[in-house]
Amino acid sequence: MIENYKESFEKIRSAGIIAAGALDEVSKIIRPGLRTEEIDKICYEYIKDHRAYSAPLFYRGFPKSCCTSTNHVVCHGIPSNKILKEGDIINVDVTAIKDNWHGDTSRTFEIGEVSVKAKKLVKTTYEALMKAIEIIKEDIHLGDIGATIQNHVETEGFSVVQDFCGHGIGQSFHEEPNILHYGKKGTGQKIKAGMIFTIEPMINIGNYETKTLNDGWTAVTKDKSLSAQFEHTIGVTKDGYEIFTLSKK
Repeated sequence: MIENYKESFEKIRSAGIIAAGALDEVSKIIRPGLRTEEIDKICYEYIKDHRAYSAPLFYRGFPKSCCTSTNHVVCHGIPSNKILKEGDIINVDVTAIKDNWHGDTSRTFEIGEVSVKAKKLVKTTYEALMKAIEIIKEDIHLGDIGATIQNHVETEGFSVVQDFCGHGIGQSFHEEPNILHYGKKGTGQKIKAGMIFTIEPMINIGNYETKTLNDGWTAVTKDKSLSAQFEHTIGVTKDGYEIFTLSKK
């Protein structure tokens, strides 16, 4: 067990609330006709107004305050003058730094009326995240998290992206351990109270393979099939878990 984790939980809780609040603001205005750079502006302003800082901005050269990943973009999409259309799905990924602690979360939004298949993909991805969180407690294995996600997703006929994973988080944006979203039950290290990490499954309608575009950031599905993602930052407690990035809505 990591000693005195209540203090670190209190600090990361503040960052998580701000990150979740930014996505709540996005949910109020997201619609067909909106440019993804407008989403970025909303996230930047909300986080700044809450005396925090957007972690992605200039992180390893990333040019914006959030990631906007539309349709077949798996993750790390760069906000631009791209206009959202009826039927699109878009993941918005934000990370707030408050007093040097990071809160990281993402949601996939449906733009207007989406296809039945897209709606099922979004629903399944969220379910996979929450099913994985619900098993969190001391002494389960990291592989249990991946197995829970993979089993649910593949039962629904979708695939789990393997090129990207969740991660430890705290005073650094990305820390050990890596949290794979696929795997076998009973494998990997055991988790302990005080650990803080993200779970952020990326789920594709088609094949799980991805490629990164020439901008060095935007990851897309190789077969151009739709992809969805949800993410929470969670902490392991003596009794189970705490989600730091829950929406207040």
